[in-house]
Amino acid sequence: MPLDVSIHVDAGDELGPFEPIHRFFGADEPNYAYMPDGERLLGEIGRLGEAQTYFRAHNLMTSGDGTPALKWGSTGMYSEDADGGPVYDWTIVDKIFDAYLDNGVKPYVQIGFMPEAMSVRPRPYRHGWKPGDPYGDIFTGWSYPPKDYRAWHDLVAAWVGHCLERYGRNEVEQWYWETWNEPNGSNGYWRGTPEEFRKLHDHAVDAVRSALPTAKVGGPDTAGPGGQWMRDFLDHCLRGTNHATGATGTPLDFVAFHAKGVPEFTDGHVRMGIAPHLREVDKGFSIVASYPELRRTPIVIGECDPDGCAACSAEVYPPNAYRNTSLYASYTAASFARLHELADVHGVNLEGALTWSFEFEDEPIFAGFRALATTGGVTLPVFNVLRMFARMTGRRVKARSDLAVALEEMMRVGVRGERPDVSAMAALDDRALRVLVWNYHDDDLPGPDAEVALRLERLPIDAGTMRLTEFRVDGEHGNAHTAWTRMGAPAEPTGEQLAALIEAGRLHELRSSTVPVGDAGASITAVVPRQGVSLLEFTW
Repeated sequence: MPLDVSIHVDAGDELGPFEPIHRFFGADEPNYAYMPDGERLLGEIGRLGEAQTYFRAHNLMTSGDGTPALKWGSTGMYSEDADGGPVYDWTIVDKIFDAYLDNGVKPYVQIGFMPEAMSVRPRPYRHGWKPGDPYGDIFTGWSYPPKDYRAWHDLVAAWVGHCLERYGRNEVEQWYWETWNEPNGSNGYWRGTPEEFRKLHDHAVDAVRSALPTAKVGGPDTAGPGGQWMRDFLDHCLRGTNHATGATGTPLDFVAFHAKGVPEFTDGHVRMGIAPHLREVDKGFSIVASYPELRRTPIVIGECDPDGCAACSAEVYPPNAYRNTSLYASYTAASFARLHELADVHGVNLEGALTWSFEFEDEPIFAGFRALATTGGVTLPVFNVLRMFARMTGRRVKARSDLAVALEEMMRVGVRGERPDVSAMAALDDRALRVLVWNYHDDDLPGPDAEVALRLERLPIDAGTMRLTEFRVDGEHGNAHTAWTRMGAPAEPTGEQLAALIEAGRLHELRSSTVPVGDAGASITAVVPRQGVSLLEFTW
């Protein structure tokens, strides 16, 4: 039996601007950006919508020849001559940033990791991690502090100066600059002390600002909300003695932390962990909100994902089987909606939720990496939800569903038992009202469709008609994985099959019709399958 759901959208109840938090992306492997599938996917990201998109990558300063591997990349930007003097080489990092900018994407620059010649413990340096290996094996010489903080400062300043020469001041002023990745984590991204990281960060920020005083600087992209480590960092930035300048404080134009879910494989199926994901966001917002000076400072959730390892394929880690399917898509819709709610609760300025998901070159098709596209440029269902978000512009307006799971309950237990989360977000601009509706459940099991009775009230037009266009991603629509399965799951699709998969992975129009508008508003019905997402676009 389908579920009867009533959703009311009040176009006159505005909640503030619809912040395009979907527009941030990232990956461990920076060198994929200028490879064929990487360039193709960057083009898709750059065309997502009106809002500017950004890309954050690890390993932009790591030593090496640019040969990528899982959880590895390099640019070789720094080495030393026979006398120990600095040698700068921007060739590879330029290729990375050129690929971004040529495709309409701007850098969210991560200043890291430590070049081999600058590390206090350079050996071993290049790791050879693969899925199934102990995760800690990756934290080698690149994760240690510099042997000379002045050399570190000079390298960062030279890099920013080079970017100004190559791309121009007006361009570089639009970028984000932050230091390192998860410096608080027990996993080992930073092998120094907290005080050594603050010193590293101060010198990096001072170097950026010495080259470009108007640069946008921030951080620290902690693992999780950061707890006391984050508070100590924020205290230092607001009131501490700057290690580079001796002055009070360190510039902080944005605050960044990470938040992850915890999927599991239970009773033969995947069960998502949306509750711990949202609890981490809640804690992070609470920390920032506790500082009056930071109440309006932009927050970027610098990695905001259902789990913690993009390079861990489903072939090795069964809980990651959600990644190829519409489960990832509906999770993203349901979780991003709650990020907006949590920002409202805490009164903070949420600017972005960065999806740590890109693509992996030369890997088996649909291998279950956390990616936006697979081999050959086939976009996955989750990307269609991001395409939907990109169409939502203007002001966020009130949407109420009688089958929505309340925020507090979702943070406590997730979406479990008989009841799914069937809910909606809505955005209104001068030309359109767009309503995003999803039917989400943590358990990847069959469930009933939602038959949605959608009521639109206080529309900006009094009478006449609107054009309704519906887009859908579910098991049958906008889903290249389903199409591939029906082909017999070919390990190496033919050219004709690949073209069909690319087409199947696009966001397609499901239906189009006219909707009458009266004094009381307008009404329609829509069917949203389990783990499905629909975008209902009303234009006039």
